Amino acid sequence: MLSTVELETMVGRLAHLDSDIDDTQRITQLGLLERLKGAAAAAQARVSVDFEASQRREQAAAGLPADQQGRGVADQIALARHDSKVKGSRHLGLAKALVKEMPHTMAALTSGAISEWRATIVVRETAVLSAADRRQVDARLVAEMPHLGDAQLARRARAIGYQLDAESVLRRVRGAIRDRRVRIRPAPDTMALVTGFLPVAQGVAVHAALTAAAASAKALGDERSKGQIMAHTFVQRLTGQTTADAVPFEVQLVMTDRTLEGDDTPAQIPGFGPVPAAFARDLVTGRAGGHSADPDQARLAEVARVWVRRLFTSPADGTLVAMDSRRRSFDGLLRRFLVARDQVCRTRWCDAPICHTDHVRASAEGGETMADNGQGLCARCNYAKELPGWRCEVVTGQGRHRVRTTTPTGHSYESTAPPVLVLGGLAPPGRYSSGDHDLLDTQGMPGMPGSPGLPGIPGGADEGALVTAFEALIRAA
Repeated sequence: MLSTVELETMVGRLAHLDSDIDDTQRITQLGLLERLKGAAAAAQARVSVDFEASQRREQAAAGLPADQQGRGVADQIALARHDSKVKGSRHLGLAKALVKEMPHTMAALTSGAISEWRATIVVRETAVLSAADRRQVDARLVAEMPHLGDAQLARRARAIGYQLDAESVLRRVRGAIRDRRVRIRPAPDTMALVTGFLPVAQGVAVHAALTAAAASAKALGDERSKGQIMAHTFVQRLTGQTTADAVPFEVQLVMTDRTLEGDDTPAQIPGFGPVPAAFARDLVTGRAGGHSADPDQARLAEVARVWVRRLFTSPADGTLVAMDSRRRSFDGLLRRFLVARDQVCRTRWCDAPICHTDHVRASAEGGETMADNGQGLCARCNYAKELPGWRCEVVTGQGRHRVRTTTPTGHSYESTAPPVLVLGGLAPPGRYSSGDHDLLDTQGMPGMPGSPGLPGIPGGADEGALVTAFEALIRAA
């Protein structure tokens, strides 16, 4: 048996593989390491299943209702594997399928004959089958599994499943329809990709409608390209606006005073990413956006209700120091500050969008409703921290805002709020393990009480003076 101490020693020894060898041995090493990865994945699966069973027993002994037993298990697995909670659930689901229902696939993974991804393919393609049919697919694939590529393995597993259960085709289609969704992702050059995952008939209908609208506009003499017309029509029909350029929106734009004055340091739009300095200046001064060939549409775009909420950063390190608080269209300015500060879910390795802003130390335990005691979390991470045995606390005196989360097994994980901007570039959204500057501590920061001041802003100026100074810079731009 391999103990935990021996396992840790083995991990350390992998950094010191013999390099004084010929290329034949190097290729042999690569093959052995690939087998080792498969064997390690199989071991993780067995450990995960054992951990879930142990946690369920503990929760049952503690009097937790049967329908709540097992909650938080996948969350702890995710943290241990440096992954998001959603992937933690996938890891646990894969482990249970391999250990309990697919012995041949599990054996191939344990020996390193297949990779974890190939095992995932077999489990994925048999997910709609009964446990008995899944075992048959597992048994019939055992001989050929190590010799098939990803696509071949998926097709073979699916074909055997169809032979055993023809209705599985319909169940797969119904499952895909339930998963329909719309996503947005940043694209280069201040653009975005909006993707709809739809049933094929609906997807074709959407594209046909946009194509017909473009053809009609071109027939009337519209000089824009077909793609431009389709894109504008897409926005107009979804938002209800008379022109795509006139869509009301609010942007949280993060930039330094130097960028506003003409510096090339990129700005940041939380939830989107970096944008060029010139584009940021145009956005602040109202010159950004598409330009319509129709003068009437251009005038409509000019009067569109565009709000820019300015998030002011320290020129020294890019940390968030103030926020324009004059707009009252939405309540919860503190929540907006936390979302801008944390950018994505604060749990380590979870990049999900922020859904909840909550107390680090619960209000029932005396935690104050203030930025220092707040954090932005996705819904799942927020619910997980409320489970028995979970604890969260603010780590003080460690630079930027830091939160320590401790799980029921006593393992602790710290996350640090990222700098919104960093000197000489942009900090990508994510979790940081260390830092020198607190995003919330305004003492000693330029333009805040007790500080030397931003360029053109007297030291010790309050937020009102900071906003006034930035408005002057905006007008000058």
